[in-house]
Amino acid sequence: MPAVAALWIALAIDRWLGEPAARWHPVVWMGRYLGFIGSRMAPRAADAKPRDLPLLLAGALAWGMGAMLVGMLALALEKSATQWLPGWAIALVLALALKPLFAWRMLRAEVLAVEAALAVSLEAGRAQLARLVSRDVCALSEREVRESAIESLAENLNDSLVAPLFWFVLLGLPGAAVYRFANTADAMWGYRGERNGRDWSWFGKWAARADDVLSWLPARLTVLLLTLAAWRWPLGLTREARRTPSPNSGWPMAAMALLLGVRLAKPGVYALNAEGRPAEAADTQQAARWGGRVVLALAVCASLAILAATR
Repeated sequence: MPAVAALWIALAIDRWLGEPAARWHPVVWMGRYLGFIGSRMAPRAADAKPRDLPLLLAGALAWGMGAMLVGMLALALEKSATQWLPGWAIALVLALALKPLFAWRMLRAEVLAVEAALAVSLEAGRAQLARLVSRDVCALSEREVRESAIESLAENLNDSLVAPLFWFVLLGLPGAAVYRFANTADAMWGYRGERNGRDWSWFGKWAARADDVLSWLPARLTVLLLTLAAWRWPLGLTREARRTPSPNSGWPMAAMALLLGVRLAKPGVYALNAEGRPAEAADTQQAARWGGRVVLALAVCASLAILAATR
């Protein structure tokens, strides 16, 4: 029961209070570690080798050390709370520790802010979108800005919500913490080629593959939850999901494109539901509403799974 209570309390904190200050945010701490290591170990683009197995090993070891530290700290907190505190206090401590490991309110707000900015001007929409995505937004049209925002909501519905809570159900607080570390490492290290003057092809390869493995099942679970939210199956899902380079992000993005009936594309890379109509402002609002339903469905399913596991 403390784990179920912690889950709902964490969701309530997310809804009403949002993210903690950066100085208290564990994901920010993870990012500082990853940034420190990456800036010292990833080679300059000019010095990169076409094949560098020692660098792959170094990246794997750096990832493993960070993941182990994160997991051990989360386990120590969870065990200490369970051993020394009453049930209500266990739930509160776990909730406060779990909340920073997922983010729905912030994701929803950022995506809807892109739509609000587009209503002002295309430049304002591009500027707001740049807070969400790492791609170059300077040449995107209004339609492409909107598509990117909806894509980001669908992809991060898995990365920022479903996956961390999936691993919380499976492995407790350490599972959610290690997943969040893995996803953050992929975001900072998992690039093919050059970024910010450094080449990440080999140093970040382990981080990218680890995130692929840990996100594989949650990404497909996100599709099922979106199907529940929309109350229909996205026909042609498998074909569309495989159009993206990622083995995981294509699934929730393709599901969102098909359920909305719109085209979602990354210029020069892929087009999901290419025959669909152009996305409109109402589609962004609908995607956000479905996301809210996913949160509720996920919480109910997660609670039932935890209770079933404790019987």
